[in-house]
Amino acid sequence: FGGTNAHVILEEAVPEPEPASADDARLPSAPSAKGPATVPWLLSARTPEALRGQARRLLALVESEDAPAVQDVAYSLATTRTGFVHRAAVVGGDGEGLIAGLRSVAEGQPDPSVVTGTRSTGRTAFLFSGQGAQRAGMGRDLYAAYPAFAAALDKACQALDTHLEHPLK
Repeated sequence: FGGTNAHVILEEAVPEPEPASADDARLPSAPSAKGPATVPWLLSARTPEALRGQARRLLALVESEDAPAVQDVAYSLATTRTGFVHRAAVVGGDGEGLIAGLRSVAEGQPDPSVVTGTRSTGRTAFLFSGQGAQRAGMGRDLYAAYPAFAAALDKACQALDTHLEHPLK
C-alpha cells in the first residue's frame, strides 16, 4: 500500500520461470503460468491477391522445422515490413492459433482472430495536453534526446503558430 508521504513494500514479485530449452520458445508457443501473451502478426500488400500470397509464404516459414518464435515473427512483421494498402492482422496467443488465422488469410476466409481492411488516407495527429501530470518538462527531454521528435515538433509548431496568439514553444 502507499501514500503521499510514505509507502511500504510487502513482498517482491516472484520471477517467472525460464523455458526448459530453446525449443520451448519456438512455435507453437509454450504457455506460461499466466498463459501465452497475445501478439499480432501484421501483413500488408498492394492487392488482396498479394496479401493472400504473403500469408502463404509466411505459413511456409512458420510451419517449417526451424520456425522462429511467435514473438520474433510479430516483431519482424511490425518493424521491418512496408505498410501497403491491403492489410491483415492475425491476433493470437500461441503458434497454433496464429497459424490457423494465417491460413484463413491465405484462403481469403473470415476468422475471428483476423481483421482485414485497407489503409485510409487520413493523417495521424498527436496532442500533448501540457497539463504535466507525468512530470514537468517531459516533452523537453524528448525534444533533446530524439532528433526525429524535435524535427516533427518544430514542423507542427511552424504550421500551428500562424493560427495562434502565442507560439507553442
